[in-house]
Amino acid sequence: MESLFDSAAEPGARRVREPLAVRMRPRTLDEVVGQRHLLGPDTPLRRLVESDAPMSLILWGPPGTGKTTLAYVVSNTTARRFVEISAVSAGVKEVRAAIEQARRELGMTGRQTVLFVDEVHRFNKAQQDALLPAVENRWVTFIGATTENPFFSVVSPLLSRSLLLTLEPLSDDEIRTVLERAVADERGLAGRVTLRPEALEQLIRLAGGDARRSLTYLEAAALLAEDITVDVVERAVDKAAVRYDRQGDQHYDVVSAFIKSMRGSDVDAALHYLARMIEAGEAPRFIARRIVIFASEDVGMADPTCLQVAVAAAQAVELVGLPEARLNLAQAVIHCALAPKSNAVVKAIGAATADVRRGLLGPVPAHLRDAHYPGARKLGHGVGYLYPHDHEHGLVRQQYAPDAVRDRRYYEPTTRGAEATFAERWARIREFLRGG
Repeated sequence: MESLFDSAAEPGARRVREPLAVRMRPRTLDEVVGQRHLLGPDTPLRRLVESDAPMSLILWGPPGTGKTTLAYVVSNTTARRFVEISAVSAGVKEVRAAIEQARRELGMTGRQTVLFVDEVHRFNKAQQDALLPAVENRWVTFIGATTENPFFSVVSPLLSRSLLLTLEPLSDDEIRTVLERAVADERGLAGRVTLRPEALEQLIRLAGGDARRSLTYLEAAALLAEDITVDVVERAVDKAAVRYDRQGDQHYDVVSAFIKSMRGSDVDAALHYLARMIEAGEAPRFIARRIVIFASEDVGMADPTCLQVAVAAAQAVELVGLPEARLNLAQAVIHCALAPKSNAVVKAIGAATADVRRGLLGPVPAHLRDAHYPGARKLGHGVGYLYPHDHEHGLVRQQYAPDAVRDRRYYEPTTRGAEATFAERWARIREFLRGG
């Protein structure tokens, strides 16, 4: 088979040698796939493209969501020069040289410069500070791209002088559009390959919302065969296909097995299902939410720290993102699986909710009602309330629940883990408050 990427095969050989993701980079805002919340009429990006007014932007989002693409589009669709600096390799010297050249160009020709700094979070404070005069005086249109939370990684003066735009991972349908366009477009594979539907879905799963990754995998598969099947994709990316439909039975089956494995304290099985979901491209936020729910539903007060770990993992997903956040998710899964189990919390709120829905309400006892507004005391609100802090052990015998549920018991703790301590304490408190 003649290589699709043979530089002598067709005209425009130099163009063909560029990576597929570069060749398929959108040329206008209308060609950009995804990020519709940033590209509508009268949005900052539209104004930047359609006017000559300089503006500083920080684009924050996961890899492959279009940060570099948007910077190129701003430059290509305007008369601005485009200068790109990578924070990985550039220093203060390179930053100042680029700014000085932009100043000369602006002064001599009136032409503005787009200064794009990729991975701006990798710049240290001194390097970021070097950008401030150019941003402050609008010598350049500054666009910084970062995959990390700019509130932690970008100095406050630069952040306050820039408009922060948040990019989201592309949806499955958006990745599908990117791939289908690359197969058909003359700049891409020009219809010279056949992408089977099941192979397309596999590429979408592997992409995980990253358009650049999807095109890289497609290009690798196209190097192996003109008829791209799942087997070709597996060989191209050296990764077995994970049979997993995020909208179908497999999604629910795997998630169910994941929860039940943690509930059954089988760490190994729980980690297997976690890895399976991550490799299949399941949204990490969804996984994190399930762990947070599990921490209260199946562990609860038997290990109160479980919820803290789960919430911390969910926050790490937002701050770090995949692939690194898989470590945080795995730590939370191990903690939850090994923790003593109790469903007393979910049973307690379930029983209380059931009573409320059955109409067991009743008025709030008068001594507990709000007494801060004028005339409340005349209505008897707050009269007779005993302040627990004024009494020994911070406890005082008085009625708290409405009459309708005065004797109802909702929280029935187990004797597992830390809940045993809470069970003993709650038994003593209930005995004191209610006499049994």
